[in-house]
Amino acid sequence: MPDTSSSVLPRQVADAHVDALIELDPITGTYLGVRKSARLLPDFTPAGQAAVADLARATLARLDEAERRPGADSDSERRCARLLRERLTSELAVHEAQEGLRCISNLRSPVHSVRQVFTMMPVADEADWAAVAARLRAVPAALEGYRASLRRGLDLKLFAGPRATATFVGQLTEWIGTDRNWFEEFVAPGPDALRDELDAAARVAGEALVALRDWLSEVYAPAIAGAPDTVGRERYARWVRYFNGTTLDLDEAYAYGWSEYHRILGEMRTEADKILPGAGPWEALAHLDVHGVHIEGVDEVREWLQALMDEAIEALDGTHFELAERVRKVESHIAPPGSAAAPYYTGPSEDFSRPGRTWLPTMGETRFPVYDLVSTWYHEGVPGHHLQIAQWRHVADRLSRYQATIGTVSANAEGWALYAERLMDELGFLPDPERRIGYLDAQMMRACRVIVDIGMHLELEIPDHSPFHPGERWTPELAQEFFGSHSGRPADFVESELTRYLSVPAQAIGYKLGERAWLMGRENAKKHHGDAFDARAWHMAALSQGPLGLDDLVDELSKL
Repeated sequence: MPDTSSSVLPRQVADAHVDALIELDPITGTYLGVRKSARLLPDFTPAGQAAVADLARATLARLDEAERRPGADSDSERRCARLLRERLTSELAVHEAQEGLRCISNLRSPVHSVRQVFTMMPVADEADWAAVAARLRAVPAALEGYRASLRRGLDLKLFAGPRATATFVGQLTEWIGTDRNWFEEFVAPGPDALRDELDAAARVAGEALVALRDWLSEVYAPAIAGAPDTVGRERYARWVRYFNGTTLDLDEAYAYGWSEYHRILGEMRTEADKILPGAGPWEALAHLDVHGVHIEGVDEVREWLQALMDEAIEALDGTHFELAERVRKVESHIAPPGSAAAPYYTGPSEDFSRPGRTWLPTMGETRFPVYDLVSTWYHEGVPGHHLQIAQWRHVADRLSRYQATIGTVSANAEGWALYAERLMDELGFLPDPERRIGYLDAQMMRACRVIVDIGMHLELEIPDHSPFHPGERWTPELAQEFFGSHSGRPADFVESELTRYLSVPAQAIGYKLGERAWLMGRENAKKHHGDAFDARAWHMAALSQGPLGLDDLVDELSKL
């Protein structure tokens, strides 16, 4: 075969990286709709983690060469190269700090990935269910590999946080269940012809959950007792780069969080007075919990959320966006029991055979206040996560496969989704005080995230202008009290959120910081174009350029 390496450009390097990563990470393969991945699970051992890191290093070396080729300076190649280099460098920094040896969270861990991937698998026929059975049989080895990494972390005194560990043990206990484990529940609708095989594989997978839960309870948790739940400035800065694609001035970001807190609080007071004259924001929200508009029933709320997204698509398509037919399809789902408290979104497969989906954790509830749902579904669904991620898939022929699929930067995606909430407010889709205070409550949550996430991990001082414990230094306990007193959400949600911030440091700040980047990019583009600025054209160009870290995002958005 002739040597064609001299013609390889950054997008080809990026595509080759995706192909190689799927071989190491079949879960990623399933999310992309790769059929051959369906029976397999990744190697979560230290050796498996090292293999992924070796791939990143090899790709970066190939990228160095590709960037010197003629044609590598075109806009499409340049954006792809910027993203690929930034992402792989960030991932290697996390790996080389051995963070994968203490990866325990209530939201992001290998076990969460293993469980969730089953909800992404096709189950249309016996062949699909046979793949489910095969993957279930792979669960024990995958979980044992994860345990091997945690054991190595113990040996090196690299400890996860005790709070996250205790929460994770509780999640495992819920997934294990009493009569049937989560996997047994999942395979219950499977075909009779595979009934024995599916049930046996599900039992084995459930036994692996039990073994991991017991080891965490009896060995791991006692070994890390007294370890800090927070990560400190050095580890936090590393995670900032990983989740946000930027080297952040943390003190400036902390101050920005407080400025947004005060701005949003003023708007919330105005809306609260319309709902319950003389009441404060959280008194008004508590009133809405009882007397506001509600959806009764789990099936009913799923259908209502579907209708909300369908209505948004009809209203926005052709006015503020230009949507391809396959991008217009998004499904509303109820999250499986045992999920974290926050709603979430999963993107479509590359061929759109599996559409984008929003997921609502019910937390055992059957009655759902509308104020708490509307802007959240603009965030998770339309025009939020779904429009961005589905558009990347749709224009994959103009991007690298890496950009269209796995090269996501959390703050870019979450920033767009928060921008989408604000856009819907700007466009008048929150016409009454009830829906608008719900939007502002969600905005306040994101501002509080910046404050407490940075504040507690860096143990910063609470400023004098704060109405809450001025002059004291943040602790997780103060953070939970502050967050709970500035949220209309129930106590179990608040607790779940704080555990999330402790165990996934610097991810939660990307919502507000990403939104700020999107707003700055739009404002710069408006100044550049003047009266000729076309919001629909700008939105589609912005959504079609692929993901970028915050260091690059404002620059690229301003040029559109």
